[in-house]
Amino acid sequence: METDAKKVMEQNEQVVAKGVNRRSFLKGAAALGALTAGGMALNMALPGTAEAVERALPKKWDETVDIVVVGSGFAGCAAAAQAAIEGAKAVILEKMPTYGGNSIINGGVYASWDDKFHYREKLNLGNDSANLHMQDTIKGGDYFSIPALVKVMADGATDALNWMIDDGGAVVRPTVVRAGGHSAYRTHPAGSGSVYVNALKRIAEKNGAKIRMGTEVKWIWRANADPKSPVLGVEVKQKNKITNIRIKKGLILASGGFSRDAKMRADHYPYLAGDGWNCTNHKGATGEIIRYAQSIGADTLQMNFIQLYPYADPDTGILDTPALYPFNGPGNGIVYVTKQGKRFISELARRDHVSFAQIALGPQGKPTYTIFSDEMVEKFGGTRKEVEMGLKHNRLTVADSIAELAKKIGIPADALVDTIDKHNRYLAEGKDPEFNKPITKAMTPMLKGPFYAVAQWPAVHHTMGGLRINDKAQVIDVFGDVIPKLYAAGEVTGGVHGSNRLGSNAIPDCVVFGRVAGKNAAKA
Repeated sequence: METDAKKVMEQNEQVVAKGVNRRSFLKGAAALGALTAGGMALNMALPGTAEAVERALPKKWDETVDIVVVGSGFAGCAAAAQAAIEGAKAVILEKMPTYGGNSIINGGVYASWDDKFHYREKLNLGNDSANLHMQDTIKGGDYFSIPALVKVMADGATDALNWMIDDGGAVVRPTVVRAGGHSAYRTHPAGSGSVYVNALKRIAEKNGAKIRMGTEVKWIWRANADPKSPVLGVEVKQKNKITNIRIKKGLILASGGFSRDAKMRADHYPYLAGDGWNCTNHKGATGEIIRYAQSIGADTLQMNFIQLYPYADPDTGILDTPALYPFNGPGNGIVYVTKQGKRFISELARRDHVSFAQIALGPQGKPTYTIFSDEMVEKFGGTRKEVEMGLKHNRLTVADSIAELAKKIGIPADALVDTIDKHNRYLAEGKDPEFNKPITKAMTPMLKGPFYAVAQWPAVHHTMGGLRINDKAQVIDVFGDVIPKLYAAGEVTGGVHGSNRLGSNAIPDCVVFGRVAGKNAAKA
């Protein structure tokens, strides 16, 4: 890695480390352990409160299992599946009435340098490696990522993808795309996150793991703050009944982020305060599990890093299939334009850069548009059926010429025609003098119709910060020690993505660390 990059990463690591260097202060809170003697649970002060809350430990446990997994998305299902494969009895607790969480409404794009079919190589899309994936991820997060965690994700991504295909029946589309911030074609589209969730659910259930819907975790039990004091279990609510489940081997937190909790967002990133922001995520993404973990001593990091998705439905914030095309298509020649018909950024820029370029246009700049041609659709992983549905629901606009398309979406026709003509010329010449976008042979000029447009605008999407973990997916406390029997994976954690998550890194992060957590918990 270059010297200047190393300096930035070292500076960032010093900033990250400040959270754990509170040892001298918090060791003074060891007296908290004395308060917990005689059957009282450890309860550190909850964020936003001035005092700790004392709660008596359960006098009896209603149930005992090897492993409890909180959350049924990518990370949770992967953790339960791997734990069950290792021979442990695993139970997934899902607070919502249906399984899958945010994962099942995810766009289904997966970053991996290779796959069992070797699609990138077969399509002659250039070279890639796990190491390059790691470097791109660290750079894309402004060097705030913890390299050891990124390495686990990048090294494990291909094996996890093939596992879902071979054991879970996941079907990926026969193409590989280049997403913004990535320097290689490594994103594998599947059309929907449900493809991967269902594959993981099949593996989990096939190996004996169980899922309980409508079962909300209300507390995490731990006796005291001593580094040797393990997590004991969880308090859960199902319908109107409160029960306590004791764990023998491990508690795995895979509950996702806090993008739907407006107060929690505002506490950590005031720019996103208020109700003026749409959100791509489901209503259950409220972050209470992070707070419960903090109450038993878990450390957090990078909670102020919250990502906007720049291609969401401008009216609803939904990440539907048409909202996925602007993300999948930059490596194939799509173009982003303003309401004036002008490009405003490199289409291969990172999500956060695209979002803030849009916001800089001001409220009057909403929405921006993605323009693409029919012959690009299958190349970036779309289907005819998806296009038809997009047209039916008025999310896509189609026309036989760029000028006609411009008129339909209210853009000056001469400006849009000029923009597309210039971009076609850039592709032919191999150079983009306006925004310095890397031009590749996989990019298709827009020479023949039909042509499509999809409207887009930023919406709150991903929380990069969360619980501090190590490369074994163990949760670290505020003293810098491992909390015994407590693991975490996916969006509930921090440190993998740094200040910005590169698109299509979410699923490998969740699945790889879910497997790590499940394996290590089962062996505990």
